[in-house]
Order: sequence, then C-alpha cells, then structure tokens
Amino acid sequence: MSRRVPPPTDTSGPSRRGVLKSAAALAVAASVTAPTAAGAAPAAFTHPGMLHNAGDINRAKVRVAAGTDPWLSGWNRLTANSHSQSTWTDRATATIIRGGDGQNYSLLYNDIAAAYQNALRWKVGGTEANAVCAANILNAWSRTLTTVTGNADRFLAAGLYGWQFANACELMRDYDGFDLAAAQSMLTNVFYPLNNSFLTHHNDACITNYWANWDLCNTAAVLAIGILNEDKAKYDQAVGYFKSGAGNGSLAHAVPYLYTDSDGYALGQWQESGRDQGHTVMGMGQMGAICEMAWNQGDDLYSYDSRRFMKAAQYVAKYNLGQDVPFTTYTWGTGQSCAQSSQTVISDASRGQVRPVWAMLHFHYNRRISLDDKYISAMYYGLAAPEGGGGDYGSDSGGYDQLGFGTLMYAK
Repeated sequence: MSRRVPPPTDTSGPSRRGVLKSAAALAVAASVTAPTAAGAAPAAFTHPGMLHNAGDINRAKVRVAAGTDPWLSGWNRLTANSHSQSTWTDRATATIIRGGDGQNYSLLYNDIAAAYQNALRWKVGGTEANAVCAANILNAWSRTLTTVTGNADRFLAAGLYGWQFANACELMRDYDGFDLAAAQSMLTNVFYPLNNSFLTHHNDACITNYWANWDLCNTAAVLAIGILNEDKAKYDQAVGYFKSGAGNGSLAHAVPYLYTDSDGYALGQWQESGRDQGHTVMGMGQMGAICEMAWNQGDDLYSYDSRRFMKAAQYVAKYNLGQDVPFTTYTWGTGQSCAQSSQTVISDASRGQVRPVWAMLHFHYNRRISLDDKYISAMYYGLAAPEGGGGDYGSDSGGYDQLGFGTLMYAK
C-alpha cells in the first residue's frame, strides 16, 4: 500500500503548500450546512452537456485517430471491453428489482454500460454499428421499463442507473435512430419519483441514517434528468441539494471535517471514511459526476465552498495511496429513532481499491484550473491509469457504479 508514483506530467500550477500552515486541523461539525447561495439553471442547456461536452468528444476523436497516448491507451481499453461490442443484445424488462427477493438489477447496469460504451465508440470512432447498438439498447429499456422496486436498495438503483442511463442518452440524442422522447418520459416517470422521494423523505429514516452515496447518486440522477429533459426545476433542485441539502450527500455534510497536512495540503474527511474505502472511493465518482455535469452547463460546483470537494478527494487519495491522514470521530443518528452511532478510526477495509474516478478529478483540478493536486495525481497515474469502465472492475455492481473511461475522455 506504500506505492505512490509521481505523475509524469506538468503540475506547475499554483502550489497548495503553505496554505493554512498555521492550522493543524479545522473541525466542522457533522451537522453543519453548506453556504446556501442557490445556482440557477442555464438560460439554454448545452448538448452534449453531461459527463462529456463537444470539446471532450472532438479531442478524443482527433487524438485517437492520430494514435496519440494516453488517449489511444484509453481507447484500447474501451474497444477491448465486451460491453462495447456492437453485437450486444439488450435484456430489457418491465420490472427491475434491487434488494430483497428476485433481484435482477444486473440486467440494467450491464445494458447501461453497453449502451454508454457503444455510444462512446460511435462518437469517437464514428462506427455506425455501435450507434445502432446503443440506440437499440436505450430504446428497448425506454419502451419497456415501468418499475424499479425492491427494499431500500431500490433508491440506489434509481439513483445510480438513473444518471447513468441519462448520460448514455445524452450521447445519443442527435442520432436519428434513438427515441429521445421515450427516454425522457421513462426517466421522468420511473426514475425521478424515486429520486425525489429519497431526497425529500429518506425512506422515512433519520436524516443522517443513509450514507453520502445514497444522496449523491439520487442528486446526480435528478441533475442528469434535468439536463436531458431541459427541465430547469429539476436542474435547480439538484444543484440546490448539493449546496445545502439536509442529508449526508450535500457538500458540507459529505465533507464534515477539514485539515491541513504537514506539507500544507488542504484535506477533507469524507463522510464514509470510517465505513470502508470502496464506498469512499465510490463517493469520489458520484460527487465527481455531479460536478462534471454541472460544469458542462456553466456551474462550477468543483470549486464551491472553497473547493471543499477537492480537499476530500486529496484526503481519500492520500489514504488510499498508503499514507496517513487525520480522522475525527464521526457520530450520526441511525434508523427511524436516530439512535446514535460513532466511528472513532478511519477504516482500512478495501484500502487501495481502484475505481475509474480519478481521471475526471485530476484533469479538472490540475489541467483545467492549474492546481497542485498532489495526491489525486499520484492516485491516477500510480494506480488507475489508463481507466476502463463497467466490466473491467469485476462483475459485482460496485464495478459498474461509475461509467469510466476517463483517460480517453478527460486527458488534456
């Protein structure tokens, strides 16, 4: 776990060293709320404008055609994945169940990965067969799926697969064979009610009962549906929740404690750090997706609240590189009664787990805005690059919690 490879890239942007040197740690109570300034939906939505914009797509297309790394290495990971093959056949069904008896949600997350990967191959490589495949998958689910159900985990399914499905649709929205209206209707009628219910009522549990990722994936789904449908109310709902929502997925609750390490780098303790590192790294992908989608619509959530999310990503990366980080006892209310529970130490469970979440963060903070992202960079170049996607990180659902292929789509 001590492995840390310095990034072979220019990180000469403004150094974070020396910042807040005099403060050993700034503890922020878990109940604190983020600044409440509300963002407004764009006057006109940008398309494509979720995880990828037109510039991202064009850059990948040009670089891959020229055979230039690291884009070519990212492309090779995409084309080697079985989900990206144009022969993939959908398994659309009317009812998806996650949690409890009769679980079948792997049908959906595998098909979403296939639709997204085929859409990327069409956008970057220009192959019509991949466009046909992606459109067929999305059309089949849009016209067939009527119910997402199960135990409480149904809210995870609604969140994760809602924002992912919408992202695949966004890539295909200008393809003649894709039924955009059917997708918009299905997402609004099947996914959004669950997303909204969770963010509003939290399954009738104590507001702090559910981990940050539950809020984050549902916020991401509301944001993505808002963009796909050009629904300003949903867009504003998601951005507002990110900034000042009551649950653990709003920014200040997701990053409750702030510190500065001995080298002067600002760090932020993640809400799930005492749970395990798999879910903590998952959180980097979920919050990263929200920030990237908002960025492509003109909202800089990456920098919100003095770049609080960057501080969390640096913290998570540093610990998962095998280095020590501070930890403040985390206490929260559970169940319906808000019975108190506490974590007194950071968890080393799943420490060093690799998920394709780091390229998005590195290429934003280091390349777009020229900041020294020491630990994020080391995590990306030392452990994660080149990033794959669903199907490259195991068959369990965790390997599909993020769409991936950040090296191909974000390298700059």
